[in-house]
Amino acid sequence: MPARQHDRDLLDDEESMAEPTGPLTRHVDAGPYPARKGLQLTGGMAAGEILFCEDGLSFWGGVDPDTGIIIDAHHPACGQSVVGKVVVMPTSRGSCSGSGVLLALALNGLAPAALIFTEAEEILTLGALVATQLFERPVPVIRVPAQLFPQLSTASQAVITDRSLQTDATMIPLDDVDLSNMELTASDRSMLEGGAGPVTAMAMDIICRLAVMQGATSLVDVTRGHIDGCILAHDANLKFAETMAAKGARTIIPTTMNAISVDRRNWRQQGVEDAFGRRASRLADSYVEMGALPSFNCAPYLLDDPPAEGESVGWSESNAVIFANSVIGARTLKIPDYLDLFVAMTGRAPCYGTYSDRGRRARRIVEMAEIPPDVDDGFWPLLGWVLDTLSPDRIPRLCGLERMSVSTDAMKALCASFGSTSGAPMLHVAGHTPEAEMMPAPDADQCRIGLRMLADAWKQLNSGGEHIDLVAIGSPHVSLAELCRMDSLFDGRPCHEDVDVIVTVGRDILARARQDGVADRLEASGVTFYSDLCWCSITPPLFPAKTRVLMTNSGKYAHYATGLSGCHVRLGGIAACIEAAVSGFAPMALPRWLQPVGGAD
Repeated sequence: MPARQHDRDLLDDEESMAEPTGPLTRHVDAGPYPARKGLQLTGGMAAGEILFCEDGLSFWGGVDPDTGIIIDAHHPACGQSVVGKVVVMPTSRGSCSGSGVLLALALNGLAPAALIFTEAEEILTLGALVATQLFERPVPVIRVPAQLFPQLSTASQAVITDRSLQTDATMIPLDDVDLSNMELTASDRSMLEGGAGPVTAMAMDIICRLAVMQGATSLVDVTRGHIDGCILAHDANLKFAETMAAKGARTIIPTTMNAISVDRRNWRQQGVEDAFGRRASRLADSYVEMGALPSFNCAPYLLDDPPAEGESVGWSESNAVIFANSVIGARTLKIPDYLDLFVAMTGRAPCYGTYSDRGRRARRIVEMAEIPPDVDDGFWPLLGWVLDTLSPDRIPRLCGLERMSVSTDAMKALCASFGSTSGAPMLHVAGHTPEAEMMPAPDADQCRIGLRMLADAWKQLNSGGEHIDLVAIGSPHVSLAELCRMDSLFDGRPCHEDVDVIVTVGRDILARARQDGVADRLEASGVTFYSDLCWCSITPPLFPAKTRVLMTNSGKYAHYATGLSGCHVRLGGIAACIEAAVSGFAPMALPRWLQPVGGAD
């Protein structure tokens, strides 16, 4: 069922809450509260030492859920602990799975004492709401006006009550979230008041609270969902899913599932520890019990029935969200883990942001100052990573690539890498994405990308040496076209005896590759396929223990791998990965197309 026109009209009539910003400055959301007053997004009282982060942080891949230590090697606070701290930052960044990490920390007794944001934030806030409402483990979340950010940077301690935030020298009054102005349908109100059972009432309450926090007054119909929180990254995901299933939660719209933590059909033969395999399977089965389809694919846009342009969906998983919004032209928020289930249970999502034309406009125009000659497919994940550093919290419009040929796989790599840390839910590429010619926002600023910037980024993402132990391909899952290209590049050559080559792929794509003989030929060369799971969830014994340096074609995994695996990383296109697989080495020199770095910055 399409989104109601009434909802679209309301969205398009809304005034933007964004304040104008200068070049390369952070997007500031004025928020639904007066200056010098804060909004208490979740209840609870707290006190603790302030951990101030000038830059946003993705909790997924950035914070260890078992220790609370920041593990994002690229973040200035790497090595510090969030446990018991009042964490202050502009907003979160990156993966939709950050909500699950916060819940895990709360259930493990390792949560921050509180979180304070100065901008719109829903990922960690959602985790805190679930911890509070479903498990009675409150984590207070506060949003304060951006002009108070400098004051918070110099404060050492904070105390939060139900009415105020007090730091060393500042007292900030707090308001509660008010649902009374929500424009709900009769069906919405029935669900909110318990007409569909208490667990659906909780789901609707959280949806409405997140809507109010973003300044929305209504909800929008969505036609399909995608569940991201189905990997066993921590036991919190399992506890959440089994608790929701036991309470009778059920999806009411077609809902696909992301990659999980095991090959559901083959994990025993692969030597996975029985206890882990059983828990990972229970997690997947809980979502299937609630009505989700066992697709187990982190690139749902590769499935047989992708969304249509203009279709409103409720998707989680950062790369899937960005691809759906940007490349397909469908409409979805960057829905955090757990909210994805709530949306699938109700068929409703908060009506703001990228569900409206206004919320899809570019707020940063990024010009390619120089196009590298003869680029290979390693260009796209690298470009995505640079773009995410330039536009960490606003939608960019990338210009200058109009005359280039851009494949679907190139866009997949670009979107996934961009979403590894950026909080933006989409991007535009002039000449290639369906809404790239949309009028930019009035406060859109401009910046440039040159060869020097790309070369510097390549050096940051290539921390490993020449000797390669593991080639990791497929984050997100590979397409059939990528498998065919790998087949052509190997051309029957065997992998080096010291190199493991592992490809993650959706079970449906792997089945097609077997029909064509492609999978068999790649296996004959020494390639190992893992279906159902993806690189961000691969752990020993599937992750080779001897690995010291891995090479990947994924900008997303290149960003996360050091924190997740402890290994050094090399990034390159598929051709470079295959040559490393065959030879055991990857040259330390810049790619050929980056070597003339004397061009514009």
